[in-house]
Amino acid sequence: MSYEKIQAHAWAYSYIPFARKYYHDEPEKKRRLLKRHSMFYNTEPQTGQLINGIVASLEEQIALGNNVSEEMPVNIKATLMGPLAGIGDSIIQGIVVPILLSIAMSLASGGSPLGPIFYIVTYGILGPMISYIAFHSGYRLGVNAIDIIVGENSKRITDAFNILGVMVVGALAANTIVLKTIAKVPLGGKTKPLESVLNGIFPGLLPLIIVLFGWWLVSSKQYSATKVILILTVIVTIGCLIGLF
Repeated sequence: MSYEKIQAHAWAYSYIPFARKYYHDEPEKKRRLLKRHSMFYNTEPQTGQLINGIVASLEEQIALGNNVSEEMPVNIKATLMGPLAGIGDSIIQGIVVPILLSIAMSLASGGSPLGPIFYIVTYGILGPMISYIAFHSGYRLGVNAIDIIVGENSKRITDAFNILGVMVVGALAANTIVLKTIAKVPLGGKTKPLESVLNGIFPGLLPLIIVLFGWWLVSSKQYSATKVILILTVIVTIGCLIGLF
C-alpha cells in the first residue's frame, strides 16, 4: 500500500513470478509488464482477485504472442476496480464481517476468549478462500466476466448486497446493542418504569436511538470511531450519575 498508488505495488509484486516464467530472457518485456502494473489501483482485496484472474489470463495471452494488446489489461483494471469495490465491500464489510462479529460477540459476552479466536480463525479461512475462488473464476471467465460485473448487472448486484447488508447490520444492532433506563414516569397517580412505556410504544427504542445517533456522528459529523465511542461513554456515564440509566 502507498498513498500515491494504493495497491499498485502489491499488484506489480504479484506479477514477478509471472515475469520470471514468461519473460526470463526478455528484460524489456518484463520491464513493460511490471511498469504497466505499477499504475494506480484500488479495489476490495478479496473479491477484487476476480480482476487479477482476468488480467492474468490476458497477460498470458500476450506472453504467448496472441492478438491481445498490452493496453487491454490496464483498461480492464481501470474499468472493473470501481464496480468490484462496490460489490466486494457490500459482501465483505456489509455481510460477512457483521455476521462473524455478531457470532464472536455472543461467544465473548461472558468473557470467553472464544469470541476473538472464532473471528480470527473464521475470517482467516474465509478471506483467502474468497480470494482463491475469485481469482480462478476470473482466470476461467477472462474478458467474458466483464458482462457480469459492469453496467446494469453491477448495479443490481450491488443494490441487492447493500439491502442484505443493511438487514444484517440492523439485526446485529437490534440483538447486541443494550440500553435500558431505570427512570420512572408518573402515570395515573402512580409511577411506571419509563422502559416499559417506551417498549410499549416502540420495542428497543433506546438502542435504536443510540445506533442512529452514532451513525449520524460518523456520517454527518465525520467523527472517527474513537470519538464516537468516547461521546457515547460520556453520555452513558452522565446518564448513570443522574439516575437515568
